[in-house]
Amino acid sequence: MQRMSNRVMNLAHLLEQSARQFSDRPGLVWGDTQWSWSALNARVNAMACALAETYGVQKGDRIVVQSQNCNQLFESAFACWRLGAIWVPANFRGSPDDLSWIVRSCGAKGMIIQPGFADHAQHCAPDLTFMISIGPSEIGTDYDALVEQYSAATSPLVDVDYDDPCWLFYTSGTTGHPKAGVLTHGQLNFVVNNHLADLMPGTTETDASIAVAPLSHGAGVHMMMQVARGVPTILPASSGFDAAEIWQLIERWRVSNLFTVPTIVKLLVEHPSVDQVDHSSLRHVIYAGAPMYRADQITALEKLGPVLVQYFGLGEVTGAITVLRPDQHEDGSADARREGTCGTARTGMQVQIQDETGTEVAPGETGEFCVIGPAVFAGYWDNPKANAAAFRNGWFRTGDLGHMDADGYFYLTGRESDMYISGGSNIHPREIEEKLLLHPDISEVAIFGYPDPKWGEIGVAVCVTTNGEPLDPKVLSNCLAEKVASYKLPKSIVFWDELPKSGYGKITKKLVRAEYERRLSEGARG
Repeated sequence: MQRMSNRVMNLAHLLEQSARQFSDRPGLVWGDTQWSWSALNARVNAMACALAETYGVQKGDRIVVQSQNCNQLFESAFACWRLGAIWVPANFRGSPDDLSWIVRSCGAKGMIIQPGFADHAQHCAPDLTFMISIGPSEIGTDYDALVEQYSAATSPLVDVDYDDPCWLFYTSGTTGHPKAGVLTHGQLNFVVNNHLADLMPGTTETDASIAVAPLSHGAGVHMMMQVARGVPTILPASSGFDAAEIWQLIERWRVSNLFTVPTIVKLLVEHPSVDQVDHSSLRHVIYAGAPMYRADQITALEKLGPVLVQYFGLGEVTGAITVLRPDQHEDGSADARREGTCGTARTGMQVQIQDETGTEVAPGETGEFCVIGPAVFAGYWDNPKANAAAFRNGWFRTGDLGHMDADGYFYLTGRESDMYISGGSNIHPREIEEKLLLHPDISEVAIFGYPDPKWGEIGVAVCVTTNGEPLDPKVLSNCLAEKVASYKLPKSIVFWDELPKSGYGKITKKLVRAEYERRLSEGARG
C-alpha cells in the first residue's frame, strides 16, 4: 500500500503540550530566575513571530546561535522549529574564524548571539542578513525587546515532514573543519521517545534535570526529553564549571537526572561537595561522548549508588547506538566477562560489527561499529563526499572499533583513527589506558601512536597523577607489564599537570598529540 503522507509532529509541539498540561509549573530555571512552561511557550511564540515578520525567516532557513547556556538559547531552538527553520547552534568556545566558517558553510540567513562575542559577530556580519543580540548591544536588535514587541502575536506551527531538517549538528571533527550532521523532525521525534525509554524510564513532571554541558550539542537533545515530559531544566548561574554549585542545585531542586561526559562525572564525584549535600534524588546520571574507564565507574558508583547510565553513540546517530543501564553497572566484584562493555543495542536500532567489506564478523572478533535505524541522521549538509564514505549498503559507519560477545553485549576498543601499528602489530590504546587507570596514583591518561624510525610507531602514554607528582616511568611500565602483552607497552611515559580537553570536556587524542608535539618542539629549541 502506498504511503499517503510523510507528515510528522513539529518538534515545537513538545513545548506547547507541556505549556498546556503544566502551565504554571517551572519549565526552566537559570540562577534566581524561573520561567513557567506557559511563559516559555509565550516567549517562543513571540520570537518565532519576530523572526518571520521582521526578518522574513521561512521554512528551511538556517539560523546560527552563538551563546553559552541561557534561556534564550533554550528558546531559540523551539522558535526556529515553529517556523520550520533550521537551528544551527555553535560551540561557543570556537574562534571567530570557526563561527564564520559555519555561517558560510550552511548559508545561514541570520544569527542570535551574546554580546560577549563581538569579534565573532564582526567576522560573520558580511555573510548574514540580520543579527539578534541576547541583551542590549550594538551587535544587533535586542532579543528580549523583540519578544516584548511581539508578545501578543501567535505563530502557527509549520507543517513538517519526517525528513525536514531542523538542526544542523556540527561534529567536533578530528581533522579539518567540522561536518554538519542533518537532524530531522522525524528522526528527533523517534530519539526523544527512544531516550526516554532506554535512558530515563519513568520520568514525569515531578522530576528535575540539570544542564552541566552546552545545550548546543548532547545536552540540547537531553533538554528535549525534559520538555516532552514537563520536567524543569536547571541551568547553573556560573558561566564555567563549578562542581560545588552543581551539587547545591541538585540538592535544592531534588534533581533526578543529568547528562554529561565521563570527565565531568569524574570531576563531580571527586569534588568534596559530593559528600556535603543530599543527592539521594538522583536516579539517572547519564554519560556519553566517550566510554568511562572502569576505575572511574567504580568511584562514581561508590559515591552515588546505582544511578549510572552509559549510552554510546555519535551526533550522527543522536547517541542511540547502545545503552548500559544502572543495573548493568556492576560494582567492583562484578563478573569480569562484562567489564568494559558499553551495553546492548538501543530499542529500535540494529548494530553490527562489520569487517572492511561490510560483512558482519563473528562474536568476539574486532570490527567497525555500524548501525541502521530511525535515529540515524539524514547525512552531512552539502557534503556528498563525506556521505559516500559514511554509509555502506544503508549502514552508517561510525569509525569506532570493537566487538560483540555471544550475549549481545558490545565493547568499544577505540576509534579507528586511534589505532596505531608498532612493529607490525595493531595496537588499540583503550585496553592499555584501562589498565593504567587501575593504578591508584593515576588520575587520567591518554595513549597515542607517534612516528618512530625503528618500530614505525611507538605508544606514548601521557599521564596525570592524583597528587600532581610524577612517578618513575620504569616502575609504572613494570606494573603495566603484568597486565598487558609486552608488545603493547608504551615506549614512552610522560607526566603532565593536566590533559587538554575539548570544548565539551572530553579528552581528545588530537589535542593531546598536538600539545605533545608542541612540548617536543620547545624542548628541541631549548
